[in-house]
Amino acid sequence: MSAIERNLNAAHAEVKAEIARTDSKTALLLAFVGAILAGTWTVVRDLPLNLPARIVGGLGLALLVWAAGLLLRSVRPNLSGRHGFPLWATLTAAEITTATHRDLATDIAGLSRLAVAKFTCLRRAVDLTLTGGALLILAALLTLGGAA
Repeated sequence: MSAIERNLNAAHAEVKAEIARTDSKTALLLAFVGAILAGTWTVVRDLPLNLPARIVGGLGLALLVWAAGLLLRSVRPNLSGRHGFPLWATLTAAEITTATHRDLATDIAGLSRLAVAKFTCLRRAVDLTLTGGALLILAALLTLGGAA
């Protein structure tokens, strides 16, 4: 195996590991966002909220729902891709052997684009989760301040 082939194989393994890492982070964050949404609903459904708290809290919840949507989009399988197993499903065994030997660099590029798209969704979801959480804290403070 040449140095180029070793480097391509290492790059391919690295990109696949990054995709798996992103999916793991996404699953944890999705569970966290779901817990915040469920917990918030449980706590506030019987509370008398003032108008500012309702507005700020509603916006915070909307951002959390948006974050959950981005997270779901991030883990949604892309079965129309032209690399990896979606491509292999359209080929014969002989074509797979040829394609995997010849097109490893193309597969690395395609998987890298997929990884960047996943990381972008994850990053935006984290930003929305932080902002939504801050707004929920502000809504709680507005409720406590309005109750006094």
